[in-house]
Amino acid sequence: MNTKKLLKAFNDRNKNTLMQTLDIEYVAIGEDYLTAKMPVSSKVHQPYGQLHGGATAALAETVGSAASNFFIDSKNQFINGIQLSINHIKSKRDGVVYATAKNIHKGKSTHVWEVTIVDESEKLVSVAKMTNIVLEKK
Repeated sequence: MNTKKLLKAFNDRNKNTLMQTLDIEYVAIGEDYLTAKMPVSSKVHQPYGQLHGGATAALAETVGSAASNFFIDSKNQFINGIQLSINHIKSKRDGVVYATAKNIHKGKSTHVWEVTIVDESEKLVSVAKMTNIVLEKK
């Protein structure tokens, strides 16, 4: 697996999307995980100056959805997220957060991911569980 090439391909697909708006960048990839980072600034704050839970959820869903692409035939199939549950553990005002999706279940029609979001000190910020459905292209 050429990780640099895969990461570049994933990041290139982010152009003109919410991921580009939130400055989400894929930074690490392995056999059973995908990691992305997102800067924490006023761009992703809620009115009290903290990381917005919706931005965190968008990061979690981005990584969980993208990770499912490893397990499908992308010429004939595509992924849609059908469920996301997230718990916010710690607030964050600045710096960077990292989201890592790890596979819990890889079925023919559904994938389930655990997504952990940590700060630069590896302190847990949020944890999510995401389910994707695998659909056939028509």
